[in-house]
Amino acid sequence: MASYHLSVKTIKRSAGRSATAAAAYRVGERIECQREGRVHDYTRKQGVEETFILAPKDAPDWATDRSRLWNEVEASETRRNSVTAREWELALPSEISAEDRSQITRDFAQELVSRYGVAVDVAIHAPHREGDQRNHHAHVLTSTRKLEADGFTTKTRVLDSAKTGGVEIEQMRGLWAELQNRALERGDQLSAEELDRDPELKLGPAANSMERRAKAMAERQGREYKPVTERGAVVHAARQARAAFREMRERLDIARETYGAERDAGQGRVSAGLAALRAATAKDRDRDRTPDDFRERLARVVDRSRDEDDSPKPEGRNYARERLKEIMEKDAGRDGQSAVHKLDGYSEYDLGEDAGRAARKPSVNGRLKDVLNKPREKLEIEEERDQEKEVEKDRDIDRDPGLSH
Repeated sequence: MASYHLSVKTIKRSAGRSATAAAAYRVGERIECQREGRVHDYTRKQGVEETFILAPKDAPDWATDRSRLWNEVEASETRRNSVTAREWELALPSEISAEDRSQITRDFAQELVSRYGVAVDVAIHAPHREGDQRNHHAHVLTSTRKLEADGFTTKTRVLDSAKTGGVEIEQMRGLWAELQNRALERGDQLSAEELDRDPELKLGPAANSMERRAKAMAERQGREYKPVTERGAVVHAARQARAAFREMRERLDIARETYGAERDAGQGRVSAGLAALRAATAKDRDRDRTPDDFRERLARVVDRSRDEDDSPKPEGRNYARERLKEIMEKDAGRDGQSAVHKLDGYSEYDLGEDAGRAARKPSVNGRLKDVLNKPREKLEIEEERDQEKEVEKDRDIDRDPGLSH
């Protein structure tokens, strides 16, 4: 399930931060800050999948030069407590391809350029090697002033104001949700309604670091990971619940498809139900395998080839009964053999004393056999009674003297 998350932060000089350092860190490059006289070198940073810069149409040529761009941003701000940049942090759906993640991020960044006239620097990051492998995300760093032909001009006060800032951010959240919905619908992975839920609780840097260390230690010691913070426990429980729901839905889909295919192939309800259960439980054994075509998976479940599936079946054979015998022989061992022989009309004494004791013990297969055989035995008894009545009627007619001439 996609994780919906969008947050907005500001880069403030009063907090000891600079736009040049923030840009260098997010894209993993080296930028020399002319205002500070420092070099910010993050070229050894890993996990940066893609970076790009977007600017208004009439922006100067130097807008695509990352080092020049952010040094110009710093030079345009003269106050000691200036807000030099604004960061939009986006969670990207793991269910779609890398190309789709890049495209929806680019569309969002382009909307920021068109709406506010700012310069936008984008960095798409892969999940951390020790964290949740679904945590694809993007850092979208923007200027706080409009970029025009002469350089940076007026501030984007619509985002700074307490009256309009919240409204603008909510509208951008709506746009981001719409972009994700479209991407998910194109990928045919999830319905758009699955994004209509509350955002996941944010751990924060300190708690996230503690949880990563706890998870790494649990893996090294070969034990189950247990959260060490209260927020971590809440997030972990929510993720486990979503994973359990997704697993249950996948098993249900497999069982439903298997049951329908078996019924279309001429199998009875019991045989189709057993095949569906086996297909759903076989998911654990096939988790590490590459999924094949559905009909090939189904053929492995019911132990028959594709040619046998498509071949016409002769009349007069009880395929449900034969399939039930195969399943009981394969899954139940000696007890299953006893139940199968009893299906064919053998007694406990024909099987031996040990088998008789095992057969006397009630089992699921035995009870299932009784349910399947009771209607048939009842029909056979009624048929024998009808035949005896017919014979007696014929004898009475032969004995009647009034009918013999």
